[in-house]
Amino acid sequence: MAAVSKVFAARLAGLVVLGPDGESIGRVRDVVIGIRFGRQRPRVLGLVVELVTRRRIFVPMLRVTAVEPGSVTLTGSVSLRKFAQKPGEVLALAQVVDTRVRVDDPELEELAGIDVLVVDLGIELTRTRDWVVSRVAVRRPRARLARRAPVHVVEWQHVEGLTQAQLEQPGQGVSQLLAQFDGMRAADVANAMRDLPDKRRHEVAVALDDERLADILQELPADDQTDLLTHLEVERAADVLEAMDPDDAADLLGELPETEAESLLQLMDPEDSEPVRRLLEHSPDTAGGLMTPEPVILGPATTVAEALAMARNPDLTPSVASMAFVVRAPISTPTGRYLGCVHLQRLLREPPASLVGGLLDTDLGSLDPEDPLATITRYFARYNLVVAPVVDTEGHLLGAVAVDDVLDHLLPEDWREEELTGE
Repeated sequence: MAAVSKVFAARLAGLVVLGPDGESIGRVRDVVIGIRFGRQRPRVLGLVVELVTRRRIFVPMLRVTAVEPGSVTLTGSVSLRKFAQKPGEVLALAQVVDTRVRVDDPELEELAGIDVLVVDLGIELTRTRDWVVSRVAVRRPRARLARRAPVHVVEWQHVEGLTQAQLEQPGQGVSQLLAQFDGMRAADVANAMRDLPDKRRHEVAVALDDERLADILQELPADDQTDLLTHLEVERAADVLEAMDPDDAADLLGELPETEAESLLQLMDPEDSEPVRRLLEHSPDTAGGLMTPEPVILGPATTVAEALAMARNPDLTPSVASMAFVVRAPISTPTGRYLGCVHLQRLLREPPASLVGGLLDTDLGSLDPEDPLATITRYFARYNLVVAPVVDTEGHLLGAVAVDDVLDHLLPEDWREEELTGE
């Protein structure tokens, strides 16, 4: 296909990036531009490219030899250093799209004096081989129950409001960013959000629904978690904490000053705050602090078919779903007397009508809530497990420790900030 010399920035998002030999390097995630003084057309400095390892790098436009409908082709070598936005640089999709501007184009009198939304940026290749932003696609904000307004394409010099200072003003939209994040894993969204300027990161957090934001928060480093949570209104912050797994909510609250944590706990529904309070009673590096209070818990009269149905719950992690714990009533933690466990593999081998009370593994030991991290890791190594019961001295099941939570504490504190390089 023939290369193009004019394209809209949003059309580049997701395009495959090819190296000189035609090998796939990654995909375009954003366009970096440099805003100039006055109404000079901004230069396109380069592309943010996401590698297959999820690392995002910067590719200068000088390395781009062709922009085609389905791909972007590069020449020469590129640095694999993680992209870091510099002063004066602006991300077209993450920062400019969805902002409010004014238009003074004499041919569009119907837009004079009103705020309009930036829909896209048109970039083009000049005779000097530079790429510049030449046009801005805008539309009126959509009124409630009204049809979506038509898009108007305006020359850059007729647009007011796209300066560095004005882009840093609060209250801009994030629909383009949310569209990019749709369908991505929470861990990948968390990684992408960490590359955004603080203002846009906070705006995205506000725009996400509680469940999605809770999933993403759980994948962020502690400092980023507290930053986003404390920038939410307190009632919203409490709602997000309710949507988080209790052990992750407890870890996050443990990073806050005690008075702030208690205020949020009081705003939470008691049914959600009570298990979090129990977790906060334990040191974070003990079995009691690491456990989830919501593993798969069954009564002895539960059938294999019912147990397997519970294990299919998509909200369970694979590690937690690998084992069910059988107890006397009550079956919510802290439970009645702990009887034993049933491994998922055993359930898959038994008739559906069999009762789990007859399939118990009673020889497997349990963890004490005060067991330290060293004891927990030896337990997993000894029994080749990925989840372990936590039982108190009176025989009540308090929860279960999953191997992924153990790894979180074994790895360096900044491990989430390190990209997988594949090396």
